[in-house]
Amino acid sequence: MERITITLEEDLLKEIDALSEERGYQSRSEALRDMAREVLAREATESGEPLGNDQLCYGSLTYVYDHAIRDLPNRLTDNHHAHHALSIATTHVHINAQNCLEVSLLAGTAGDLRKFADSVSSQRGVRYGKLHIIPLIGRLSGPLTGALAAGGDASPHSGGSHDDHDH
Repeated sequence: MERITITLEEDLLKEIDALSEERGYQSRSEALRDMAREVLAREATESGEPLGNDQLCYGSLTYVYDHAIRDLPNRLTDNHHAHHALSIATTHVHINAQNCLEVSLLAGTAGDLRKFADSVSSQRGVRYGKLHIIPLIGRLSGPLTGALAAGGDASPHSGGSHDDHDH
């Protein structure tokens, strides 16, 4: 690591200190490093240069759908199974008597995540769909990074049976 010196307005420093305390950072340096990483990741996904389809990413797909639409819950489940190599986990919430909310955590290339998100969001009865992509940049790593970089199947479904999810 390199040590740098920066100059900040007093009010901005107070806000950074308050945020650091609120989030439990041990130092200003840790807080500022996380802020810089967040901005760099956001810039990589929101800049004028689109994120390349081959860029390895994590993602979250949030969508709301009408579970009463004929076969929609089954079509969504089948779609998830057809893209099992991208799926890490899905959380399902019953919003009310008609609507369900799901959040799917994904890992794969940006192009594959976009295609999957489009295939879910475009289903008749899906009322809202939003994909949030987090590119793997710099030293970012996690449990799936090695498998993704090696071109392997990062799916928790690979390599055996599972019985821990609902349909």
